[in-house]
Amino acid sequence: MSGIVVIGAGLAGMSAAYELREILGKGHDITVIGDGDRFSFTPSNPWVAVGWRKPGEITLQAGEHLARKGIVFRDDGVARIEADVHRIHTGSGEAIDYDSLLICTGPKLAFDEVPGSGPDGGHTQSVCTTPHALRAWDAYQEFLKMPGPIVVGAMAGASCFGPAYEFAMILDADLRKRKLRDKVPMTFVTSEPYIGHMGLGGVGDSKGMMESEMRQRHIKWITNAKVSHVEAGVMHVVEHDDSGEVAKAHALPFAYSMMLPAFRGVDAVAAVENLCNPRGFVLVDAHQRSLKYPRIFAAGVCVAIPPVEVTPIPTGAPKTGFMIESMVTTIVRNIAAELKGEAATFEGTWNAVCLADMGDTGMAFVALPQIPPRNVTWTKSGKWVHLAKVAFEKYFLYKMRNGTSEPIYEKYVLSALGIDRLK
Repeated sequence: MSGIVVIGAGLAGMSAAYELREILGKGHDITVIGDGDRFSFTPSNPWVAVGWRKPGEITLQAGEHLARKGIVFRDDGVARIEADVHRIHTGSGEAIDYDSLLICTGPKLAFDEVPGSGPDGGHTQSVCTTPHALRAWDAYQEFLKMPGPIVVGAMAGASCFGPAYEFAMILDADLRKRKLRDKVPMTFVTSEPYIGHMGLGGVGDSKGMMESEMRQRHIKWITNAKVSHVEAGVMHVVEHDDSGEVAKAHALPFAYSMMLPAFRGVDAVAAVENLCNPRGFVLVDAHQRSLKYPRIFAAGVCVAIPPVEVTPIPTGAPKTGFMIESMVTTIVRNIAAELKGEAATFEGTWNAVCLADMGDTGMAFVALPQIPPRNVTWTKSGKWVHLAKVAFEKYFLYKMRNGTSEPIYEKYVLSALGIDRLK
């Protein structure tokens, strides 16, 4: 019997736990340690922030559903990892030994890198977590009483740009429905070198398509932007040219703002010697295994992936759901092989698939592989993307409630788009 510990109860952690149980059977102990008691479908957070979803509709009690599969759940988080002796210490002080450790923590939100940003003592909102999105909804309701300028975007070093674009478009759609759009100037501020870069160096004609969409919605933009600091009602932005030199300084007034922060690794993971890069992300090989500690694997946003290209202002590479799904399957198959006394040779694929909702329409981006040159570069738009994301949300929550390890992206999303993942 093997003892397997999964740190994190998000998309990667929950999926990994279910897949481990299905592949390994009931002869092994699986423990999931979450930071809190609920699983949240993070891609729906922008809808929560405008009142289109309630938190209870996109979250569930993780322990209740994991228990049905014989998986132990703890909600006290991880305080320390002793990688040399294969032991973790939970937030409540309990020590748990492991034979295999899966790190699926997601990121630490680096609001502290931009003074005045973030929802905790700062002046900008966030959709990175469901509690943040609920606070953003509270702030939005106050904003609606006295509309004014809006600033949305992503800070320097951000690696997840899709939700910023989604939220800007969703706000536009919601304000139009409320007949308030004419009272709200909107500016999109991003560290990307151009609109539609997405941390991917662009996908097909994403630049032209996204620029066109924003023009039609009267959303201005500033690219190659670094936010220096935020004051109440004013965002200070330094715009750079293509060589990285300062081109212009902006003082953008706002009555409401949502800015995605840069990410770092969570403290307990980043503190393990030789496990992570300087930003605290786990360094892994092609098998999703730590370069230093062979019993540790990692999947999801916590994994170190180099930027697709050098940009004037730092931009990170995104980790989309399809990539996370592939990482999880890679880990589970390699652990299963080792338990059988076989070599762990399975390698996943780092591909990007993104369904970006825009309120009343949407865009789908597919980059196979994520880092160019690519076998598939595919971008389409239409109301069907909005409908597809709604359907995807419902099916993923069904998967989490029922404990299936079915590969949603591979089986449904890519097939629906008419794309062969092996191309």
